[in-house]
Amino acid sequence: MRTYHCLPLFIWTYILHTVDTIPLQENGSSYLPSQRIVSLTKDDGKMLRRTKRGWMWNQFFLLEEYTGTDTQYVGKLHTDQDKGDGNLKYILTGDGAGSLFVIDENTGDIHAAKKLDREEKSLYILRAKAIDRKTGRQVEPESEFIIKIHDINDNEPKFTKDLYTASVPEMSGVGTSVVQVTATDADDANYGNSAKVVYSILQGQPYFSVDPESGIIKTALPDMSRENREQYQVVIQAKDMGGQMGGLSGTTTVNITLTDVNNNPPRFPQSTYQFSSPESAPLGTHLGRIKANDPDLGENAEVEYSIAEGEGADMFDVITDKDTQEGIITVKQNLDFEKKMLYTLRVDASNTHPDPRFLHLGPFKDTAVIKISVEDTDEPPVFSRHSYLIEVDEDVKEGSIIGQVTAYDPDAMNNLIKYSVDRNTDMDRIFSIHSENGSIFTLKPLDRESSPWHNITITATEINNPKQSSHIPVFIRILDINDHAPEFAMYYETFVCENAKPGQLIQTVSVMDKDDPPRGHKFFFEPVPEFPLNPNFTIVDNKDNTAGIMTRKDGYSRNKMSTYLLPILIFDNDYPIQSSTGTLTIRVCACDNQGNMQSCNAEALVLSAGLSTGALIAILLCVLILLILVVLFAALKRQRKKEPLIISKDDVRDNIVTYNDEGGGEEDTQAFDIGTLRNPEAREDSKLRRDVMPETIFQIRRTVPLWENIDVQDFIHRRLKENDSDPSAPPYDSLATYAYEGNDSIADSLSSLESLTADCNQDYDYLSDWGPRFKKLADMYGGDESDRD
Repeated sequence: MRTYHCLPLFIWTYILHTVDTIPLQENGSSYLPSQRIVSLTKDDGKMLRRTKRGWMWNQFFLLEEYTGTDTQYVGKLHTDQDKGDGNLKYILTGDGAGSLFVIDENTGDIHAAKKLDREEKSLYILRAKAIDRKTGRQVEPESEFIIKIHDINDNEPKFTKDLYTASVPEMSGVGTSVVQVTATDADDANYGNSAKVVYSILQGQPYFSVDPESGIIKTALPDMSRENREQYQVVIQAKDMGGQMGGLSGTTTVNITLTDVNNNPPRFPQSTYQFSSPESAPLGTHLGRIKANDPDLGENAEVEYSIAEGEGADMFDVITDKDTQEGIITVKQNLDFEKKMLYTLRVDASNTHPDPRFLHLGPFKDTAVIKISVEDTDEPPVFSRHSYLIEVDEDVKEGSIIGQVTAYDPDAMNNLIKYSVDRNTDMDRIFSIHSENGSIFTLKPLDRESSPWHNITITATEINNPKQSSHIPVFIRILDINDHAPEFAMYYETFVCENAKPGQLIQTVSVMDKDDPPRGHKFFFEPVPEFPLNPNFTIVDNKDNTAGIMTRKDGYSRNKMSTYLLPILIFDNDYPIQSSTGTLTIRVCACDNQGNMQSCNAEALVLSAGLSTGALIAILLCVLILLILVVLFAALKRQRKKEPLIISKDDVRDNIVTYNDEGGGEEDTQAFDIGTLRNPEAREDSKLRRDVMPETIFQIRRTVPLWENIDVQDFIHRRLKENDSDPSAPPYDSLATYAYEGNDSIADSLSSLESLTADCNQDYDYLSDWGPRFKKLADMYGGDESDRD
């Protein structure tokens, strides 16, 4: 097939080319030519094949952006099979066939129906075939061809960003890179200079320049200062056609900021500052603020303040406020107007992050003079110490002086001072203080075991000005005195087996002591003096504050003695020695061969010898049934109505007369004579009963006095016999009282009924000699009058 194409534009010349086509699978061509095979015979008998020329065509080219009124002619398709009789039909398929490219099916002429843009698509691949109209079959195999779009300079360069933002440190040298701008041209870079871009600067000179090929913006002036100017706006142009006239161009804007560097030292706006402070200012009080100005920014403007060595460096301090970059003058030591009235300080302000590149510009610090005047005030009393520690024995007597605090008035007037105890810190009023000299003394006894420490506060107040006062803590440590006896750490109750052998350990006891001796506890165990040698058990001191209880004899019997009480004397080694007696309860129990307890009751031994468990349960059930029957019988008997033996209301033998009145006590001498209760030797005259009115007045028989008899039992029996044999006794039940006290006790009466009412106090000190059992009474009655109060 031959292809004729004619491009009627400018410089194009249309040449008819004949191209031999080859199979697609051999050379990768984009079209499929028709093949005819001719057979040739050679000497070797092999068959040779030759490709016959079918389609005859050339590659098509087309300019973009065609603006003519007619359709743009592309080319013509033709096959050798076309005889010009109209029997063949040309069909075009592929990219844009039918829409962008149309073909005359009779002549094979191809036209572009629309304007094409190379930037959208630069290459079109189409396929052509010729079909016999009568048979509908292809007369040639389908072939492929290419239409290429030629570029024209119709696109201006475009920057990747409409606005660029960049920064460069101030004081940078000439030629320091700032930022690179990039512009692209959509035209074909391989065809002419349509896509060759050149950069130039339109605005921003003489501060910056741009590389024409790379688009890198650089500094053009040295030592540009941010403090003078911080923001710059640079306009860059990109032009194609290598910057020649007629080329298209585009622009962009670059905002450049000079970043700060530490090239400026801090400077005080004034050389001298003056402040004042009362002498009573607390430590840390802010006296004033100073500030050194630094035109730099951020950490480059951070300033640190310090007081130079010299006067006042130990009395005042300066603190840097990180937020405001100010220096705060504070009080470091207590001021005293009487000692010094004026201080002169030298305060330095320096950068915390100096830049070594600019140290040659000078020292990056400044100095100012601070003058501080101290004002006189009325100051509160001052104690000689910040706190006091007093140690005192717990057995110190009431009213004893245990320590002293001192305070003075720091003012020139030297006012008198009085001392007092803050009662909020001594609610129990255990301590007090002399208001004049500050001596602390006790008001109550001390006990280390209940309160080993007392923390009180002492107040010193000026007498002329009570508003001026100071407080000081006083820590009072109570030292231990051996005033508690050791005692068992717990209640001990153990057992011993009936088959125990001599020398067996049955219990280990330990003790506790509320005291706290400095050398530690050391306890000793011994039998009580009343029973120095116990025939049943032995007390062995283990020398480690414990004691072991050992069996002393061979075998024990529950029937003879089921429980033993073993008293143990315990005493310590501190001064004065304290001792107590603890009692260990030991039960006798039946054990197996391994010593395990089985039973500790003597009754269980009798029952277990003759009865089994089932028999015991049966007996218990029988007893329960009998109890139920008794209860039912009693209930039935109560419901039974029974006539009384004596119906007459005059019979007063079983009558109970209730008066519902209360006696007058010892002062009421009309109810009955209580003299007999007080003195058995009182006259025993029989008197008439005052509770009932008898019908007949019987002759009262006087009984023989028995006060000489000291036998209480014989005394009661005689009285009972007299009343039973007395014919004049009333014929009704009565209550006979037999009051007999006996002779006086050698210990006298402990009752308070007959206590002496004299004003003098009785002496109960002898109760302390009666032993630990009367210790409570001795504590209650043995103290002095202030303790009892």
